[in-house]
Amino acid sequence: MKSFEVNFDGLVGPTHNYGGLSFGNVASQSNSQQASNPKEAALQGLEKMKALMDMGFVQGVLAPQERPDVAALRSLGFSGTDAQVIERAAKDAMPLLVASCSASSMWVANAATVSPSADTADGRVHFTAANLNCKFHRSIEHPTTSRVLGAMFADQQHFAHHAALPAVAQFGDEGAANHTRFCRDYGEAGVEFFVYGRSAFDSRYPAPQKYPARQTLEASQAVARLHGLSEEGVVFGQQNPSVIDQGVFHNDVIAVGNGELLFHHQDAFLNTEAMLDELRRKLAARGAKFESISVPRDQVTVDDAVRSYLFNSQLLSRADGSMLLIVPEECRANPRVWSYLQGLTSAGGPIREVKVFDLKQSMQNGGGPACLRLRVALNETELAAVNPGVIMSAPLYDTLTGWVNKHYRDALRESDLADPQLLLECRTALDELTQILKLGSVYPFQIN
Repeated sequence: MKSFEVNFDGLVGPTHNYGGLSFGNVASQSNSQQASNPKEAALQGLEKMKALMDMGFVQGVLAPQERPDVAALRSLGFSGTDAQVIERAAKDAMPLLVASCSASSMWVANAATVSPSADTADGRVHFTAANLNCKFHRSIEHPTTSRVLGAMFADQQHFAHHAALPAVAQFGDEGAANHTRFCRDYGEAGVEFFVYGRSAFDSRYPAPQKYPARQTLEASQAVARLHGLSEEGVVFGQQNPSVIDQGVFHNDVIAVGNGELLFHHQDAFLNTEAMLDELRRKLAARGAKFESISVPRDQVTVDDAVRSYLFNSQLLSRADGSMLLIVPEECRANPRVWSYLQGLTSAGGPIREVKVFDLKQSMQNGGGPACLRLRVALNETELAAVNPGVIMSAPLYDTLTGWVNKHYRDALRESDLADPQLLLECRTALDELTQILKLGSVYPFQIN
């Protein structure tokens, strides 16, 4: 049976803005308070989805969240009508209003961790929504995320859904941004690689000093247990604390994997050789040949990696066995990174081609190509069981492009978030979107 790795890209929401909410994310912090362009951001994301579909990859869409999140503001003591809640939050606690308007759900690499059926004990595809409890503006996402994923992958014969882990620091979970999977073929048993920044309960593990380590070892272990993964099918590796302190807030800012290949920076991990040996050994037991490409620090610095998002890329398998690397325009703008990539593709290794996409709106807020997609490995039967409304096609692309042009603003500043009309615009757009994507009622305003 044929198998696929399907990329479900996050559709940028109507309230895309530069709130500077993510401490530890250099781009988010440095572009704070600039005017954003939600329409351009959504169209850039859709263009990438369409381009990958046109290249022959199966591509899906993951809907954004309702914003501003009035329920979150009510839980913090703001009362009255929805318009009054927004008005009072703007007057008394503007940072909370900004947080409730964040469109960060566009980065669906943080939506959940996904294990394919070939790896799990019960032979189903497992999803665990990420609690994202390190940041308030992200911690409010997982209830809607779970409903959206449940509407996309509804067939319980093939799909299993788990609630987010306890929303405490000891189980900080940032989803697939710290998880990848290696395998010979997407339909065969593989090895799932969980990367963590610190241990919550064992002080022997070093931790960063400047920025928070958002993923804990204990969270990664809990997800592996929930998904029914075997000891032979998992490897846990620790991020280098010093690179976290340089702005590497997730593993997908410093490494990317696909198939039998791990592409990473020389300084990405602690105990690198032992970790690579474990991956190599466990993959060999599953009939796979593991390979790693380590990018030397004297060719590409950690700062280069953070500013260009070289590793926040999509590593995709072509039909001929070669790999394609999808990178943002910022990689071409960095002379050292671009020089490295030219040498990489001409060296005859597994990565044969690089394609560049303009994702400036997302990049300025701290998310590149890898942040925008959630990877789900599916066999033919499972793909047929996915809600067909979320699978990209030429007609769906045209419909969504028209939907964005109809509903999205082309400029958004912090002061605009206090406009109650923005909430009405968002709800009107999302109500129409759920019909386009055949999701049913997944948003609070549709349920309550």
